[in-house]
Amino acid sequence: MTSTIAWIAALSACITLCAHAAPLHSPLQSAAHSSALCIAPAKPGGGMAVTCKLVQKGLQLPAAGAAQDNPVKISYLPGGIGAVAWNSIVTQRRAEADTLVAFSGGSLMNLAQGKYGDADAGNVRWVAAIGVDYGMIAVRSDSPYKTLRDLLDALKKDPSKLTIGAAGTVGSQDWLKISMLAKQHQINPKHLRFVALEGGGEAFTALRAGHVQVVSGDASEATLHSLDGEIRVLAVLSEQRLPGTLADVPTAREQGMAVSWPIVRGVYMGPQVSDADYQRWVSTFDKMLATPEFERLRARHGLYPFALSGDKLSAYVKKTVEDYRKQSDQLGLIR
Repeated sequence: MTSTIAWIAALSACITLCAHAAPLHSPLQSAAHSSALCIAPAKPGGGMAVTCKLVQKGLQLPAAGAAQDNPVKISYLPGGIGAVAWNSIVTQRRAEADTLVAFSGGSLMNLAQGKYGDADAGNVRWVAAIGVDYGMIAVRSDSPYKTLRDLLDALKKDPSKLTIGAAGTVGSQDWLKISMLAKQHQINPKHLRFVALEGGGEAFTALRAGHVQVVSGDASEATLHSLDGEIRVLAVLSEQRLPGTLADVPTAREQGMAVSWPIVRGVYMGPQVSDADYQRWVSTFDKMLATPEFERLRARHGLYPFALSGDKLSAYVKKTVEDYRKQSDQLGLIR
């Protein structure tokens, strides 16, 4: 574990030198003079990128109080399924008042399972949750599998025949989504073939290229990648069908699989950001989240209503990490 943490720290330091550095100014207090930065801790094309793009556009809304001519910049910092970005913020960029980092429910799962090393939810300042996403299962449009049950029947017959692309390793939320579906179909998840990829964008790229035959990912990612007709989404893991682009996709429950998987999305910042700067960001996000313009913008990005900020979000994150830790411990996934 020590060598792993040292490797992450070294890699983080290297990438941080090359990444876009955020200036040390109060957020939106002097937006005309500096830009804020949103770090997506994955490669482009996935849910983390969706989060940063939504933040970028949302903070440009007049009601949010941001300068129209100085939008939030986006930087990609993949590595260690979010560990590199986390380590960069908690060790080298602790007080950057204009740097936000995207997180998801998957980040909280990784934190609970020790995949960020000896880290704790209290190591950073949780700013705002801006929406909720849902899990989904997708194949290529030329796949022989037309429904979720078609896919599960094929996996039951020969689980080694299909390769499943997932963001993260064994125990990640993408691994758990398809594993829960498989288990309900009397398939041992240990027999499934997984390829661990760095984010949803990479997973869909692998699917298009035929390197994997299935993607276990998120609805917002599918919204981005299914518009050209090359991707078929077999099921969304929500209680009810989702509005918008995926409105015609049945839920797993409709297809006899009682599995739902909501995924919170939001941003955090460094632990030594001043209280004044932190509260200013919380206030800014509160204003943004309360506008009907942001509600429409969030829907266009494939996310659904969920809003928490400041202390309430911090309490939610702490409880969620504890719950995930208990679940993961029962499954033998804690490092």
